[in-house]
Amino acid sequence: MRCSYQVDAIAADAIQSVEASILWITSGKGEEDMGVHEFHRRLRLVGNPDLRALHEFETWLPNSPLSFGGTIVKLHWLARVRLFLQEGASYTQDLSFQLGSHPLFTVEAP
Repeated sequence: MRCSYQVDAIAADAIQSVEASILWITSGKGEEDMGVHEFHRRLRLVGNPDLRALHEFETWLPNSPLSFGGTIVKLHWLARVRLFLQEGASYTQDLSFQLGSHPLFTVEAP
């Protein structure tokens, strides 16, 4: 899987760090569970002052757990980008995708 992201509409000096990850979460009955498959953190440093530029990363997706859209429990895969600002606020953007296919179930976005 190849992912790319770019930050717009925020000043370069306002961003402290950017995290990008590929993860899965469960929803439905019981407690929510989560597993992180891939994780990247970029910090605003002297040599890397502007974290807004287009950034790409690649990962091989695992064989499991597969996306699942059951009536009691659902499992969703996400590509997530989180911005952490100097003032302490954070913003998260998720993009859901399906891993694998199962003929009896369809997966809906969380």
